[in-house]
Amino acid sequence: MTSSKRLILSSVFCTVAAPILVGQQIPPLARSAENGADYVLGPGDQIKVWALGAEEISDKPIRIEPSGDMDLPLLGKVHAAGSTTAQLKAELTQRLSKDLLKPQVSVELIEFGSQPVSVLGAVNHPGVHQLQGRKTLMEVISLADGLRPDAGLSVTISRQVQFGTIPLPSAKPDPSGNFSVATVGVKDLLAGEHPMENILVYPHDVVTVPPAEAVFVIGEVRKPGEVSLKGDGVTVLQALARAEGFGPTPAPQNSKIVRLNPGSNERHEIAVDLRKIIEGKAEDIAMRPNDILVIPPSGAKKIAARAMEAAIQTATGIAIWRRP
Repeated sequence: MTSSKRLILSSVFCTVAAPILVGQQIPPLARSAENGADYVLGPGDQIKVWALGAEEISDKPIRIEPSGDMDLPLLGKVHAAGSTTAQLKAELTQRLSKDLLKPQVSVELIEFGSQPVSVLGAVNHPGVHQLQGRKTLMEVISLADGLRPDAGLSVTISRQVQFGTIPLPSAKPDPSGNFSVATVGVKDLLAGEHPMENILVYPHDVVTVPPAEAVFVIGEVRKPGEVSLKGDGVTVLQALARAEGFGPTPAPQNSKIVRLNPGSNERHEIAVDLRKIIEGKAEDIAMRPNDILVIPPSGAKKIAARAMEAAIQTATGIAIWRRP
């Protein structure tokens, strides 16, 4: 997918995600105002602290420790997690007022680190991203540069139970009981027909977009390989079209589908006469996930093609040898 297409898709995500979600609890570590002043600091965030008249407190970056504390000269341990930058500034000003007259303090957030969310699967930029405040499911997918063309039809969200149950009808606990897991349809998210399904994402959530199921086309076609199953599935003619049609020496009447037997790793073959299907004399067959459409070569045509290719190569070689 080109950068321009990803930009357009990301813009669509942000547009769909824009409505305010009513009735959803905002996660404690994700509350932030539009200007960022109410961002709640947490472990892993990096800040700069500067105090006029206190040279010991420089403006070097300070990482908030897993305990939520940070170590400052003159002041020692200061608990920063759970406070906004404005609240932390007020606390530091109060503490320094014991040694300084009207201390001037600034606190600047320079790197987010306390709100990781994992976005995995068929997205353009999978990995760990920072929420940086209040984000919906669509906005989080936009952080990963949107969906890949082979994305499946659902999005799965996994959340630690300490943040509560995911507010979706499909939510259920995982076997360990430590996570709430729910699934949302991609079409519903993109269409915006059910805005309540565009839920707020919490820190440490895992958002997974599985690739679409696929079938495979091999043999005498121009572009053999995988064909994604999206929407209403694919028929043998549609699979052939996505493989860009027949190769130079096909035997379409001898084609076949190789299909897995239910509940086993063994496969069986289904004869397919593509010539009759193309002529409208036979029904176009719907393919199932993991089917393999095999289009064999025609023996006589293949021999003739190889002979012609050899003749062309010989003639080309003679022409080159005779060239002065």
